[in-house]
Amino acid sequence: MKTPIPVITIDELIVRYDALLFDAYGVLVHRDGPLPGACRLLERLQRLNKPFFLVTNTSARLPERAARRYQGFGLPVEAGQIITSGSLLKPYFETANLRGRRCAILGPEDTFRYVEQAGAKAVPPTEDFDMLVIGDQVGFPFLESVDAVLSRLIEKFDRGDSVPLILPNPDLIYPKASGFGMTSGAVALMIEAVLRQRYPGRPGIGFVPLGKPETAIFAEAARRAGTRHLVMIGDQLDTDIRGAGRFGIDSALISGGVAELDFLGHAPEWLPTYRLAGLEPVRT
Repeated sequence: MKTPIPVITIDELIVRYDALLFDAYGVLVHRDGPLPGACRLLERLQRLNKPFFLVTNTSARLPERAARRYQGFGLPVEAGQIITSGSLLKPYFETANLRGRRCAILGPEDTFRYVEQAGAKAVPPTEDFDMLVIGDQVGFPFLESVDAVLSRLIEKFDRGDSVPLILPNPDLIYPKASGFGMTSGAVALMIEAVLRQRYPGRPGIGFVPLGKPETAIFAEAARRAGTRHLVMIGDQLDTDIRGAGRFGIDSALISGGVAELDFLGHAPEWLPTYRLAGLEPVRT
């Protein structure tokens, strides 16, 4: 018999933890604006001097630009409170000795900036490249760019070349105001499927994920918060909840997002510490 996941309120989370971590899309915002209760909650956390951070799988916007966008929605968020998976490119490039190499990019302008800040030479997907970063599913002519990347990758693999494939955002879908949309993780799966069909059994065909559920982004959140007594509030089991579990912190799955426990049969380590009905306070 499965142990039921306890339900908790946002009030209890605020009291119980030293700092709160939030996913962005599906928790605080959708593409067109804030979700119910998000603005009031963050304003309340500010009044209480309770640290909070957005831990988000994106390399489509630099933190400064993302902060301006969220502020336009009425969310009191500063750039230093936004921890993006795009910011993990720099330490990864250093560790993998990729600085100075030509990096093709599928993504918008800010993905190019992330790559340049990480020390690589950002080039469009139609040019020759040494490695590939998928930063987002928009911001470029999709079919033309994906075709160009696939053609170049096949040329390189046919020659026996090794091409690092890097995926800051492993998410497959995200919630929209009406329904869902695919993300860069789905684009990566498509490219992987083509390469694995053409080169069955060949090692090294697969994207390296940097964001949630990998632990580096949570380590950065803990560093900024100055504590590991954190809770991750998210809407995706395989990134938000699983990543928190890997890092060893508690998590709360918010209802109404991408994942609903009633429809998913994941292993226990993927399950949240709590269920969270919403962001609205029980008391003010």
